[in-house]
Amino acid sequence: MTYFQFEADFVESLRCIPMFVRMKLDTCGVKLKLHHWHQFLQTERQQLVDMPCQTPREIQQYRQYLQNLVQQHTGSPAKELEIDDSPAWLDPHSVPQATAEKAQSMGVDLHPQQWLQLTPLQRFALIKLSRKGHENKNFYPALQEFGLVASSRSPI
Repeated sequence: MTYFQFEADFVESLRCIPMFVRMKLDTCGVKLKLHHWHQFLQTERQQLVDMPCQTPREIQQYRQYLQNLVQQHTGSPAKELEIDDSPAWLDPHSVPQATAEKAQSMGVDLHPQQWLQLTPLQRFALIKLSRKGHENKNFYPALQEFGLVASSRSPI
């Protein structure tokens, strides 16, 4: 699965950066801003969705392709970030504190057993959606989509 239901309002046009691509950005260490993304052609955005980014070689190729796009469209490369060798979304045994706190603020206890059942992409999405200082309107819909809360229940 490449897209989540909570992204449905923008994935058709790819007007926002989908979680699947955001995870690739963290994996390859590039800080892509939304204004960069908006400069890309639809086919280039789709290529960033479709390109693999798992093995060291794929990660390097993804980074290079992405930086070439940014350079071509904006005249300068995107900022590069340090790559985490053991990102939290790959740890199925430990719910990050900020994610657990965000869930608790909505009346949801996120248990380690539930975290273990999530895919790395689902864990990545919850981590990103629970960051302070970012719009988190999709956090609760993500909890619902991932089966962590009943879909008929409203957040507190």
